[in-house]
Amino acid sequence: MREYNKADKEEFIQLIRSVQREGTKSLIEWLESTDFFEAPASSRHHGAYPGGLLEHSLNVYRRLGEEMGRETDSIVLTALLHDVCKADYYKLSTKNVKNPKTGAWEQVPFYTIDDQFPYGHGEKSVYLISKHIQLTDEEAMAIRWHMGGFDDAVRGGSYSMSGAFEKYKLAVYLHIADMKATYIDEAR
Repeated sequence: MREYNKADKEEFIQLIRSVQREGTKSLIEWLESTDFFEAPASSRHHGAYPGGLLEHSLNVYRRLGEEMGRETDSIVLTALLHDVCKADYYKLSTKNVKNPKTGAWEQVPFYTIDDQFPYGHGEKSVYLISKHIQLTDEEAMAIRWHMGGFDDAVRGGSYSMSGAFEKYKLAVYLHIADMKATYIDEAR
């Protein structure tokens, strides 16, 4: 398997350090105590390789800056941290796959999900970030609802996302940036 990009990690950390908010040092220390920088972005879709989550977070950051036409602390925080719920979430395992050329069965690596704190996706990210820094209401809503229609609450019939999107434009832009990074920028 490939390794994560150490230059991406440095860029990520520098961006978080640029945020003028109490707790950023604690947040970085916590992230470094997890597998965040080495983690995949998903188990079998976009970024399903070491460092995929880091790469995805930076892609969302770049897209969100384009969408909003500027850079602010809110853009840095929401884009880079929207998926911190995936830290220590995936575990590397192996599975048997038949080699189409040789017909022999081979063990190949793949990721499984091992959610030790099943709190939801966006809400878990907000919770974990809030242990270190205080988010604004708009930042919390953007992170909470960044999955858009893929969120379990929305699929279950909740209308809260619609209310958040109407009130907080950052939530809409973060969702769009996440979708563009996932489906346009990243190999699947």
